[in-house]
Amino acid sequence: MPEHERQPRNVSDTVAALEAKLDGYVAPHAYAVGVATVGPSGGVLDVSFPHVNCDESWGTAVVLAASTGHREGTASYRLDQDTLDDAIADLSELATGDGPHLNLDAWTLSGKVAALPALGGERVVVACLIDNLYQPPVDTIDAYLRLHLLSHRKMIPNSMNLNGLFGLLNTVVWTNLGPFEPENFEMTRMALRADGHNVEVNLVDKFPRMLDYVVPSGVRIADANRVRMGAYLSEGTVVMHEGFCNFNAGTLGPAMVEGRISQGVVVGEHSDIGGGASIMGTLSGGGTDVVSVGRNSLIGANGGIGISIGDDCIVEAGCYITAGTLVTTPEGDTVKAKDLSGANGLLFRRNSKTGVIEAIAREGAGWQGLNTDLHDN
Repeated sequence: MPEHERQPRNVSDTVAALEAKLDGYVAPHAYAVGVATVGPSGGVLDVSFPHVNCDESWGTAVVLAASTGHREGTASYRLDQDTLDDAIADLSELATGDGPHLNLDAWTLSGKVAALPALGGERVVVACLIDNLYQPPVDTIDAYLRLHLLSHRKMIPNSMNLNGLFGLLNTVVWTNLGPFEPENFEMTRMALRADGHNVEVNLVDKFPRMLDYVVPSGVRIADANRVRMGAYLSEGTVVMHEGFCNFNAGTLGPAMVEGRISQGVVVGEHSDIGGGASIMGTLSGGGTDVVSVGRNSLIGANGGIGISIGDDCIVEAGCYITAGTLVTTPEGDTVKAKDLSGANGLLFRRNSKTGVIEAIAREGAGWQGLNTDLHDN
């Protein structure tokens, strides 16, 4: 059962009338309009969605469906300027009030950005409508929308289907001049230099840096290279220089991140991942069990876990607890650490005399919580 449950739709009479005009129309689970960069070989290198929608803004969804001819299912569309202009005009009629209309602004700005030249390919306005986020993505544009939904904090990690996402993303040379195809990039670089451009390569990867696409409110990130697109960072989160957060992973409240949050991992509010600490994910041999950190917990410097820890737990600095680690319990029994997965109020430490890993019931000792001054972002 997904953690994010779809809510019943409440639509106005105006929206209901618009929907009735579209025979066979089924409202999407999520949708957005943005700008894609298409490389010379025809592959989508990236997509930027300035505003995304998830189970909301039903009238805007109808306008987009009418403009693209979409009725049901999951699909992506390229919008030429005439189609986009018509959609903007229709949405302008629907928009009411004196405040900003984020979708209208996003559509208008997307058209302006797409009109600018892209050094790594062609910029095009695209629309994506996803019927069901619990089904796997169908193309690269769909995959990028799901990553945006995570980084825009519309969906929490592990709440939607990301099966096959890696295969849908292209490996890209990410530069200060935008995305480029990796094939023959040295010739591309020299051609750019010959035209007077300074080329800085940030990374070569399937995932861009999150901050190049989404800057979540109330978050501090010391090094943009350490947070992948698709990370979910709640307000009050601080990611220090050696902290890292993968896609489909993140924090559920204020947190200090000085270690590694692997794919699929979620960290509860007011918890601290110490310097050099590591949390096992589900990629690269990490297994299939999703690991989580509860609230008000601490993984000490250079420590790590391959099991979940609950609320008010501490893992001693330098202590790495894998699922098969033998642990002595407060009652004196010896069990595998996986049998304690998710338990609250435990201190995991290595006995300095015997070398035995111990789980001790906490009684107010040790971890005193986050420094609130550091997380008022």
